[in-house]
Amino acid sequence: MGTRIITGVIGMTAAAFIIQTGGMIFNAVVLLLSIIGWHEFSRAFAHKDQHLAYLSGMLALTLFWCCAVFGVPEETMAVTVLLLLVVLAQSVLLHKSFSVEEAMISVVGILYVGLTFSYLMLLRSWGDGAVVSSPAGSMEIGCALIWSALLGTWASDTCAYFTGSLCGAHKLCPDISPGKTVEGFVGGVIGTVVTVTGIGAFFSFPLLKMAVLGICIALVATLGDLVESVIKRHTGIKDSGSLIPGHGGVLDRFDSTMFTMPFMYYFIQFFKLVG
Repeated sequence: MGTRIITGVIGMTAAAFIIQTGGMIFNAVVLLLSIIGWHEFSRAFAHKDQHLAYLSGMLALTLFWCCAVFGVPEETMAVTVLLLLVVLAQSVLLHKSFSVEEAMISVVGILYVGLTFSYLMLLRSWGDGAVVSSPAGSMEIGCALIWSALLGTWASDTCAYFTGSLCGAHKLCPDISPGKTVEGFVGGVIGTVVTVTGIGAFFSFPLLKMAVLGICIALVATLGDLVESVIKRHTGIKDSGSLIPGHGGVLDRFDSTMFTMPFMYYFIQFFKLVG
């Protein structure tokens, strides 16, 4: 637990610097995280003797990153189609060593890692540098949105963990994640709503919309956590990696965030949360 806490403090400090700085430092870190995440995903399935389209995945991740960095998310569809064609072509040309099943897992894995991480950059660049006021001073809208999503996600995970540890009695998904309880999930929802609504008050965002966003973040964050759990259970691994002491790998640490970032991006657009 001590290692986990120390690593968490260091990670939060580094995250604060990277998020506040933004720009290419932020984008470069996101690219690094997505590359490591794809490596962890590929290595997990290698435990089942399934070898994915590793290099094609690296290329696709880089192209998804470029689409987000240069503000052309519509080009993401072209990259997705190219990815599908290339990987399926590999299943034909290399059919003796690269199965259709491996091709399908490769496509899903690349989208799972590459697309989701790209939304970190799309959120951070929201508003093209426009600022929002707060009691602590002005902040770029994109920066405020990233903090809203991250703090909401962390609140969901943390409140669910402590509530479940204190009074958890009914299993939520025992076949996938035996440690998760219904009580923990409810505690996570409440904690996330309080946190996200508080952030809304801090930045003068519409409070009712932020409360609804809090409920949604808790639901989506839990789903993201369970998706990674079912992947680990399927591949027979305990952690996706060991990069972060006490926390596992990139996918272990960002599994919920990988779902909440895309969700928040479209929530903002649909509900006109900010200008």
